Parts: sequence; C-alpha cells; structure tokens
Amino acid sequence: MDKRLVRLSKFLSLVLRHKPEEIGIEIGAGGWVKISSQVDACEARVGLTLSELTEVVVKNDKQRFAVSPDGLSIRASQGHSIRVDLGYEPVTPPGLLYQRTADRFLDSIKRNGLLKRNRQRVHLSATVETALKVGQRHGKPLVLTVQAARMRADGLAFYLSDNGVWLTERVPPGYLLFPSTKGGETDADERT
Repeated sequence: MDKRLVRLSKFLSLVLRHKPEEIGIEIGAGGWVKISSQVDACEARVGLTLSELTEVVVKNDKQRFAVSPDGLSIRASQGHSIRVDLGYEPVTPPGLLYQRTADRFLDSIKRNGLLKRNRQRVHLSATVETALKVGQRHGKPLVLTVQAARMRADGLAFYLSDNGVWLTERVPPGYLLFPSTKGGETDADERT
C-alpha cells in the first residue's frame, strides 16, 4: 500500500479498535459501523473517500478489517481495547500456535505467561512465518511456541478471527515453549 493508504489504515485501526470517539462514531453490535457513517466521520478529519476505504480493506496485507456480508458495514477483525463482542465462537486450534515478542519481555512472560494487556484477547499466529511478520516492529525477533492443543484439552478456549488470527484470554507459562540459543537450536524451557 502507498503511504496515504497506510496512514488511513492506521487511522481506521485507531477509531475502530480503540477510540471511536475521536471521530464521533459509535461501535455497534458485533463491532460493526455503517460504512457510510465511517466515511462521513473520517472525511473531515483525514479526507477519507469510499474508494479509499475499500482500497484499504482490500489491500491491507494483514486483513485487519472485515466488511459485513451485505456490504454496508465495516469492523476491525480483532485487537480492540474497547469492549466489543465480535461474536466469535470457540473453535479447536491446531496443536501449536506462535507469538513473536521482544527479548526484553521474556523474563516477564516466563513468570506470567502471555497476557492480553490492553486488548480483549491474546493474539497468536498459525505459523512461525506469520508470527515473525506480525511482530516486525517489536525489536529482536523471538518466537514463542504455544501448546494450543494442551490448552484446549485443559479447557481453555480459542477463537479464530475473520483474518485468521487466533485469540485466547491468556497463555499460562506452562503452555509455552521458550527458544534457547544453546548450540543454535530452539529448545523448550525446562519448566514446560
């Protein structure tokens, strides 16, 4: 995407996931906002047109936004810090999922696991490659492996967003495999 579309995508993420009041919109049931209302509210602030909104949705490589089946509404697929029930039902995850983090958080994660912090759920990726791509801005790459099948067997729920991001309430440390640089290989932490 060109620079303007990237800027518009970030602005849409801000208002659809965190601060709808920035442009005076209300997030409706399921996180949906009428596209016409979204464009009208964004027009004065960032000059967003309907064609640009459509282009942002289509060209966003992370597919952060979803359009309703009737084509009239838009929402962020996940990542909300505001209370929104997206209506995702629990599903069975693959055996392993992944999350990239910065090495500076490793000690805290070993103690506390993965926490949702200011979001509604922890975000996980289905592949190491996706985890690396998603977390590019977080510093030195460190990918954690989540034993999702074990978590599910122990009664913890998983959800799959519209754009393929796996979501869960938290990942306790006992379900994490931590990379080690011993001999250049990745080994599980002794506590798992």
